[in-house]
Amino acid sequence: MELTPIFDNKRPLYLQLYLFTKKSIEEGRIAPYEKLPSIRQLTKHLNISKTTVENAYQQLLAEGYVESRPRIGLVVLPLDDLIQKNAPGEVENDQQLEERKYKIDFQYGDIDLNHFPFRQWKKFMRDVWNEQSTEIYNYGEKQGDILLRKEISHYLFQSRGIACHPNQIVVCAGTQSAIDIVCHLLKIADKKVAMENPGYDGVRTVFQQHGCKIKPLTIEKDGLSIEDLLRSDAEVAYATPSHQFPYGMVLSIQKRLKLLQWAIDQQSYIIEDDYDSEFRYEGHPISSLKSLDSEDRVIYLGTFSKSFLPSLRISYIVLPNSLIKNYKEIYQLHNQAVSPIFQRALQQFIHHGDFNRHLRKMRKIYYQKHKTLIEAIDKHFGDKIKVIGEKAGLHVLLDVKGRNEDELIAKAESIHIKIYSTSSYWIGNEKKRPSLILLGFGGLSNEAIEEGIRQLNIVWDI
Repeated sequence: MELTPIFDNKRPLYLQLYLFTKKSIEEGRIAPYEKLPSIRQLTKHLNISKTTVENAYQQLLAEGYVESRPRIGLVVLPLDDLIQKNAPGEVENDQQLEERKYKIDFQYGDIDLNHFPFRQWKKFMRDVWNEQSTEIYNYGEKQGDILLRKEISHYLFQSRGIACHPNQIVVCAGTQSAIDIVCHLLKIADKKVAMENPGYDGVRTVFQQHGCKIKPLTIEKDGLSIEDLLRSDAEVAYATPSHQFPYGMVLSIQKRLKLLQWAIDQQSYIIEDDYDSEFRYEGHPISSLKSLDSEDRVIYLGTFSKSFLPSLRISYIVLPNSLIKNYKEIYQLHNQAVSPIFQRALQQFIHHGDFNRHLRKMRKIYYQKHKTLIEAIDKHFGDKIKVIGEKAGLHVLLDVKGRNEDELIAKAESIHIKIYSTSSYWIGNEKKRPSLILLGFGGLSNEAIEEGIRQLNIVWDI
């Protein structure tokens, strides 16, 4: 028998393994009196830590789903035995476990809603609703609202050094939607795609769903390995050069030029994901790869999820001129996925200067939160923990050397603090670093950040 759950990075691995096994027993996929794999077998099969399996099995034992038998191991009990062993109310159900409330949640991707300009945003939404324009009440332009695309074009030139025409811009509903469009444009099925390792698992999933063969690129101090890329025989490359996810370093100018040269030599494309370039806390702003792209080999992805509002689901693609005709042919019958009303309201918000004012304010606020986080880590952990990716963005990594992420996550959970694994970001496990933890801070107050780190120091007992 093999237990093979599909893990995500939203919950501790032991909890996911426990829930998967429990459900398999309850639904009869694992029969009564069947022996579970040994801890050693399951550790090897799933490529996870021994501690993860032990914690999951201990939970099953505690709740009476299995029992330990000498010289045999863990054996599944019939459900009627389970009902007799556990009085009503003693067993926490799946929903209770998954919806357990956390006092402090270091979720990456959350934004600071306390400082969101709701009054101004509602004004522009009202203004748009009051417009006597039929276009915003219909499906909208297939490529996205032309006025919004003009604002994005102007913004990219001012902030990222990208000179592009509005006709090169496609508005879409999130980064994964953008990647899906790019996959169709490049006819990418069964092609080799180079990706940073570790890297964004949400994008990797879309590539894999299109049948792509992922070629992992090692991450070095100055970004992805060009040597790995040259050896990969990849036909397309995806990268986060301005703020590598999740490590946070900037791709050096030497490597940027080599990466562009690779695309020219291969007559291929680089997909540049510039996901949170607005927030940088040290040094000068980093130019985009696209701004260096003299041969039009870069497909640029941008989003308003971090800089403005995730729920709008507004992202965009800047297509090379060579792909515009292809886009129009493939997507001529596809309607726009983002509401024309939201698009026009955002266009007005940008046009009247409110977006730039909001960005300037949020840079200061996130800088202070970032400073609070780094100072709290230094105060409570000193040199016992290494901070990675501390110069930009809305998250950092903690390298808690000598400790396992499952143990760290479980201990944090025991005091109702939620922290996050990096396991799903790795392609394969041979180079995975089990001591890494991801902490997002955008949605937390300075007080919650300080208190969360203080409590983690106590419960981790490093």
